[in-house]
Amino acid sequence: MVTLRKRTLKVLTFLVLFIFLTSFFLNYSHTMVATTWFPKQMVLELSENLRRLIKHRPCTCTHCIGQRKLSAWFDERFNQTVQPLLTAQNALLEDDTYQWWLRLQREKKPNNLNDTIKELFRVVPGNVDPLLEKRLVGCRRCAVVGNSGNLRESAYGPEIDSHDFVLRMNRAPTAGFEADVGTKTTHHLVYPESFRELGDNVSMVLVPFKTIDLEWVVSATTTGTISHTYVPVPAKIRVKQEKILIYHPAFIKYVFDNWLQGHGRYPSTGILSVIFSMHVCDEVCRPPPARRSAQRTELTSLCSQERPGRGRAGRPSLPLPEARVPCLYDRACNVCLLGVLGSHGAL
Repeated sequence: MVTLRKRTLKVLTFLVLFIFLTSFFLNYSHTMVATTWFPKQMVLELSENLRRLIKHRPCTCTHCIGQRKLSAWFDERFNQTVQPLLTAQNALLEDDTYQWWLRLQREKKPNNLNDTIKELFRVVPGNVDPLLEKRLVGCRRCAVVGNSGNLRESAYGPEIDSHDFVLRMNRAPTAGFEADVGTKTTHHLVYPESFRELGDNVSMVLVPFKTIDLEWVVSATTTGTISHTYVPVPAKIRVKQEKILIYHPAFIKYVFDNWLQGHGRYPSTGILSVIFSMHVCDEVCRPPPARRSAQRTELTSLCSQERPGRGRAGRPSLPLPEARVPCLYDRACNVCLLGVLGSHGAL
């Protein structure tokens, strides 16, 4: 009788644990919306998440982004549960997020987003880890490289290339500037109007500002029927489909709400790249201060603004309090901001 009770207790404990873990993993999404689940898919997804949990490695960097209670300002803004990449499992948006996203570029008569996403994930991977397997890496060091003229004659190339991930954006050139900007690129953030040809092993991270941007990915990798949005765009691109990642629209709103505090019309690619890297990377790039004196001064000026400044195209720079100096450089992002600031100090 005692043995039977123990066995029953074990079974009940296992069932409770299984239900809890299933509920946790299936609902661990910042968008908090329902997703259609099939038994086979649910089991596979649960199995994969359990594998990641078992193999999870805490950050072993000297300075870790996830470390809390170092800055209340940072802790108020950084939400590491927000998933930066769109997947088949987190694709549905809350209505307020969707309506906000639709207003970004005032697209006229957009096609149904759910249908567009279904078609998208028939072409590109829909089962990627939204954090790019960050939990399986003890210390991932990243560099975010922008298009700033501040990088000219900087000799930062080898330093940039030493990072695990090197993120670039838009039409950032490297040819002819290797000594200053490096040769390595792991991820390149673009939207259709800013696309440039990428290397074979580079992951393209599409930042969708409108529905047709998602449709363009499908078209550009298959039929080539879309060649114009509000300007001409490449009808075909040479990017391996398995190397295409999609920036989550809800993550764009998170950047706008939490980091830009609602200033401006929408975030620039620069700040989207920086905050993206904060969620998939671990450690800050800390070059010798003597080599960075001019840029450090510019960054200090940016961080001293109590209100956001204005960059090119009237977009706001990141509003950072003086108490955070040297803020992004030393602590907030734990990311190398080489060249992201641009000539006007705007992200």
